[in-house]
Amino acid sequence: MAAKFTTPNTLESQTPNRTQKLKNFLAHTFNGSGKTQSSYNKIILISTMIFIAMGVYLFSVFYNDFEQFNADRRSSAIGLTFFIIAGSLFAFKIFYFLFIAYKYFKYKAIESVSNEKLPTVTIIVPAYNEGKQVWDTLMSLANSDYPHDKIQLLAIDDGSLDDTWDWMVDAKKILGKRVEILQQPENKGKRHALYRGFNLGTGDVFVTVDSDSVVTPETLRNLVSPFITDEKCGAVAGNIRVLNNKKAMLPKMLDVSFVMSFEFVRSAESTLNSVLCTPGALAAYRSEAVFDCLPEWINQTFMGQPSDIGEDRAMTNMILKQGRHVLFQRSAVAYTNVPEQYPGLYKMFIRWGRSNVRENINMAKYVFTNFKEENKFGTRLLFISQFSRIIMSYPFVLFMLFFVLTHPLLFLGSTLLSILVTSTFSVLFYAHRYEIKESIWAYTYSVLFTFGLFWITPYAIFTASRRGWLTRGLEEKK
Repeated sequence: MAAKFTTPNTLESQTPNRTQKLKNFLAHTFNGSGKTQSSYNKIILISTMIFIAMGVYLFSVFYNDFEQFNADRRSSAIGLTFFIIAGSLFAFKIFYFLFIAYKYFKYKAIESVSNEKLPTVTIIVPAYNEGKQVWDTLMSLANSDYPHDKIQLLAIDDGSLDDTWDWMVDAKKILGKRVEILQQPENKGKRHALYRGFNLGTGDVFVTVDSDSVVTPETLRNLVSPFITDEKCGAVAGNIRVLNNKKAMLPKMLDVSFVMSFEFVRSAESTLNSVLCTPGALAAYRSEAVFDCLPEWINQTFMGQPSDIGEDRAMTNMILKQGRHVLFQRSAVAYTNVPEQYPGLYKMFIRWGRSNVRENINMAKYVFTNFKEENKFGTRLLFISQFSRIIMSYPFVLFMLFFVLTHPLLFLGSTLLSILVTSTFSVLFYAHRYEIKESIWAYTYSVLFTFGLFWITPYAIFTASRRGWLTRGLEEKK
């Protein structure tokens, strides 16, 4: 057989094709386009497992170096101090995890009450540059298994620049008097749109739903039933799942993360009557609790600047400060859209991170006071866990950089081994609750978070005073 030679011209003509293929693959991997095919998903999952296996192998190879590294650090006063602090934090984390796991197993969602006992509700849907999705949101709410005469549905367009208002008008044509649509004269932010809804609301309970979310028919009745069975209940958090997780990779990862965050963590927090954040995608508030803190909430500032982010966490914090219960209803489900590309993801996390910093500072002002008559241990423990993550973020990053510079392969191996150990619980939990095949995304998410989002908390701390939603622009919605 004659040998096949590649001429320079042939090679030149092939290179762009190969380069384009590489670019397409990287675009699928890091941008998470909605057009992502299952083959790419499989490749990423297989690559993740190979990557972790490689890390375990590296750790086994450099295990002696790991022992020597620890010994060298303990030989100095600074290193020994670091290891004592790190060991104490590790012991606390183990205790905290076991405590949360114990509380999770004690959690039970509150059963729905009868139609006669259901309270009147005002549902507020603020929208900005949401397009057709707001129509889907309103339709899902209108189709709820809830007495129509007990629902006041308000949709508020916060000065959108796209066709959001047109879709609201279309929904109004279909639903008639069942929905009231309002338009802000200019974009003032989600907090001001909600504030308008609170002041116009007539219900005993306020329900807030993001305009990129849809609810199941039984969600509303399940969400508000705790207000009837628990007179101290001031707020209820809904169970948030990812809507756009059919193809794109980032939403698949976030869906696993959301299940852990809501169905495990918030379930445990609920048994302590101290859910720390009622999500904007779906939450309910007793009207009395809202009006008790509404002036403080709408006028909230941070470092002299008006607060235009974290309105859900702020409202939750203020209601907890009143000594009221904040609960979680696993049976009240909303499906929400999440970013499909990395820039949208890190912007969302930065916004959450800044809000977390601000509200932990606010919570520190009252959590160790006599803010409620009941046992405060659980609430304080939740606060300590969150606050410790913030405090240790800079030391953690500095240690990580030091580790990378002194022994990069050992760092890679030990980090990936840690991911394997810690993420396996998320995999098992998601597999138990839902699907085994989707649970593996927990490993990929942990790898992404560890290597691609580790900087979020330090950056959020440094820029905590900055304003701005960061997402929801027209470019992100395209």
